[in-house]
Amino acid sequence: MDQQAWAKIDDTVEIASFEDVFSTEQEIEEKVEQSITLPGEFKSLCSNNLSLTTRPILRFLYERGLTKADIIKWKIGYCPSGEYKNRIIIPSFNEDGDISYFIARTYGNDWMKYKNPPAHRNIVFNELYVDYEDDLVIVEGAFDAIVAGNAVPILGSSLRDDAKLFQKIVEHDTPVYIALDPDVETKAMKLIKKMLTFDIEVYKIDITPYGDVGEMTKREFQKRKSEAQLMTPDTFLMRAIHSI
Repeated sequence: MDQQAWAKIDDTVEIASFEDVFSTEQEIEEKVEQSITLPGEFKSLCSNNLSLTTRPILRFLYERGLTKADIIKWKIGYCPSGEYKNRIIIPSFNEDGDISYFIARTYGNDWMKYKNPPAHRNIVFNELYVDYEDDLVIVEGAFDAIVAGNAVPILGSSLRDDAKLFQKIVEHDTPVYIALDPDVETKAMKLIKKMLTFDIEVYKIDITPYGDVGEMTKREFQKRKSEAQLMTPDTFLMRAIHSI
């Protein structure tokens, strides 16, 4: 990604040495990665000199528990016009720092809550920040991931064997915590069953009575995570029986 593109996303951070920070001397096999561009109308919320028109946007984010640090880390912005008018934009960066996807979430009364780009979702959302050597939380949406820490949102998709995220987890033998929304419990159990088949260390986080992780404070989520149940074939079977 060139410096102008990064400057548009975050004009509060010195980016001259970005290539030096994220480059590696190790030669790796070249892979074809999805790369897209942000809407032309995108404006960053990372600046300290925002216009008054951003107040309702910031109020929306702060009421959801986000902080200024979260906005800067996730490079959050918005579109004041165009196809994504009146929507908050959260970009996803692949491991090379290029934009691989973005979500566009309304902060007003638009009937369509999300209006995302016409691109495939077989990505690791914001992989640039993912640490596979630490335990990883799998959540539904980007706002959930902001609360959960080292987390990846699957954006409502299922996680197939050939999904990039699933393959990365298997490759790194990463412990996984499942924290999907309660209304997709069946999907969560199917994912746990698949991970057990691949001998992945997997835990189930209880987020009820919340509708999703994004409704929790970060402290409450960490408490729930510390109480998560280790899933084994036996505990999985017991849960399956009790759900009948």
